[in-house]
Amino acid sequence: MKLLEERILKDGHVKGGNILKVDSFLNHQIDVNLYEEIGKEVYRLYKDSGITKILTIEASGIGLACVVAKEFQVPALFAKKNRTKNIDGEVYAAAVESYTHGITYTIIVSKKFLNPEDRVLIIDDFLARGNSLLGLVDIVKQSGAALVGCAIAIEKGFEEGGAILRGKGIRVESLAIIESMSEGKIVFKNQS
Repeated sequence: MKLLEERILKDGHVKGGNILKVDSFLNHQIDVNLYEEIGKEVYRLYKDSGITKILTIEASGIGLACVVAKEFQVPALFAKKNRTKNIDGEVYAAAVESYTHGITYTIIVSKKFLNPEDRVLIIDDFLARGNSLLGLVDIVKQSGAALVGCAIAIEKGFEEGGAILRGKGIRVESLAIIESMSEGKIVFKNQS
């Protein structure tokens, strides 16, 4: 998605350890107009897939999931990283190793919100090693729902996550795929 790539080049910053900072518009402060365009593009890519539910993980994926869910006119659902008092009843659970925080945590989704009749699209802001997405895929599998695919704002194409998911036969649509990056330089796939 050209608009997203241009915004990454304009306002994104590469930090040591392959960290891309896009917090000024994507995952801390949010450019709602950009989000709306992302929602429209994801809808264009998956509009004929019969999607009934949008699934993401807290916290950075929630905003994107909401704009995508609005386009599809379906609910957005997010996996929680901690069980809270307001989640009652049975849950689906999966272990996820956090690339950013260096810890493993259990994500949960209430069983009352995901069932075998659902056709699920997973949404996230980033795809690097794929740990969060694999956890969400596991939860969809546990529920018996059909996984339609994954839509990602930014994929680090030089990390293994995209290849792992695609290798499992999962449709992955990333709106901006970074082939390489270093301080002061970001190269997108099909641009090198």
